[in-house]
Amino acid sequence: MTPEQLSSLHVSEEWLEPLTAAFERFEINTPERQAAFIGQCQHESGNFKRVVENLNYRESALKSLFGRHRISEEDCAKYGRNDDHPADQDGIANCIYGGEWGAKNLGNTEEGDGAKFKGRGLIQLTGRANYQKLSDALSVDFIDSPELLEEPMYAALSAGWFWDSKNLNQYADEQDWTTLTKRINGGTIGLEDRVAHIESALSVLNA
Repeated sequence: MTPEQLSSLHVSEEWLEPLTAAFERFEINTPERQAAFIGQCQHESGNFKRVVENLNYRESALKSLFGRHRISEEDCAKYGRNDDHPADQDGIANCIYGGEWGAKNLGNTEEGDGAKFKGRGLIQLTGRANYQKLSDALSVDFIDSPELLEEPMYAALSAGWFWDSKNLNQYADEQDWTTLTKRINGGTIGLEDRVAHIESALSVLNA
């Protein structure tokens, strides 16, 4: 990966060293693997511009997107954006990532864990349990300092760790963009945009 290639993809040069570190550490070492990684990260992060989860939900969106076992109608009105007040993003995070659901699915066992361990990084890592796994893998304390994942180096390395933990190089080698997307997203949301980014990155890396 060169500065010129990164510029061709309209990605800031501040990401060159972090991406290179992630590529080296997690064997993302072919044009197909690198293009897949970059393309997926471009979609997930708004082309490397957003490394913190946006929870600026309207009240109506909270009601439609999340079950009442995760956020009550009262809390949708209290924390969601409406004509009376802006969204309380920490309040939303503590509702949708907390409680019984958050403890079971994300390891969020302490009050405030939902907001503290909201999605961060190029492929947003969420939940105390995942932050702990990443801390163990990189020997960096993201539990006490979760905001480190907002720095380019750790934002990229966390995405590389996630990539490796899901064995995504395999699907990049096969150019199976649909399965690769499902392993990241849980479905195929944004598939067309992801594939467009991947193909663009491939053309730049193979030039």
